[in-house]
Amino acid sequence: MSDAEVITRIEDGVGRITLNRPKAIHALNRTMCEAMTEALLAWRSNPSVFSILIDHAGERGFCAGGDIRMIAESGAGDASEAKAFFLAEYRLNHLMFDYPKPIIAIVDGIVMGGGVGVSEPADIRVATERTTYAMPETGIGLFPDVGGGWFLPRLPGQTGVWLALTGARLKAQQTIELGIHTHFVPSDRIEALKADLVREASPIEAVGKHDMPIPPGFKFEREAIDRLFAFDTVEAIFAALEADGSEWALAQLATLKTKSPQSLKVTLRQLRTGARLNSFADNMAMEYALGGRVVRTHDFQEGVRAVIVDKDNAPKWSPADLSGVTDEALDALFAPSPDNEKWTPLA
Repeated sequence: MSDAEVITRIEDGVGRITLNRPKAIHALNRTMCEAMTEALLAWRSNPSVFSILIDHAGERGFCAGGDIRMIAESGAGDASEAKAFFLAEYRLNHLMFDYPKPIIAIVDGIVMGGGVGVSEPADIRVATERTTYAMPETGIGLFPDVGGGWFLPRLPGQTGVWLALTGARLKAQQTIELGIHTHFVPSDRIEALKADLVREASPIEAVGKHDMPIPPGFKFEREAIDRLFAFDTVEAIFAALEADGSEWALAQLATLKTKSPQSLKVTLRQLRTGARLNSFADNMAMEYALGGRVVRTHDFQEGVRAVIVDKDNAPKWSPADLSGVTDEALDALFAPSPDNEKWTPLA
């Protein structure tokens, strides 16, 4: 196996991209995003490439997110490096979203944050019994970017809002039920699946050979989620959970109270706004402007310190409660970028 952090090659008409940073669970950096983009652009007009397969080396997971330490260090300064990373990453996300050839992503193991961004745009998204999906950004003072403002509000009911605010972790039983992933294949059949994807002319037929019924598992509280997370303010969601008083509702409330109040309000506005947008590109432009500002805030810096650097899991949020996060502060974070700093898709 190559030492490159992303391995790209063509095998029998399949453009193959393998994430190869296993010690970091393939956390994305700018170099990796640019390598993936370069390959996809080359294969887009190559008549000998019929489909794209994205997978990962090792067994720890597909992709745990982005290079959060770098983003935080950059955000502590002028955020220029963080913005350059977001520009490359979001252009990759958009390139995949509009790609003219079928993309298959095999998300065996952990898939979070940036890993969602490079798998959710795929036409076929294969989960295994080892898959764990989450968008945990509110716990580090961030928000579910990489297209979360587009994909999450388009999940059934209010499940996307619940996932985004609480950072809940799902297994394949739930992700397939919600449409986050399209197929279930046991991990011991993944290598055979990859071989068939290279041999078969049709990715659908190849996956169909290995697709299995979803294994039984716990159900999540769809009725309660749709009822209690349907509000347009975080305060109203808190009040509804408290008034409901069930064990499940109070557990959600307790979880939410550990998250950054600023991130909760940013995330809810992001999702409600994203639900109304007409294009994925418009969503990515919103997230790019938002991301460049949020990474410079106290809560992101503090969240990364508490969860990733010092690992004391005791962030001191500021403002410390929802009432301190004003509409004016949110308006400033969501303001469009100046014309010379706007995010634009690749040509």
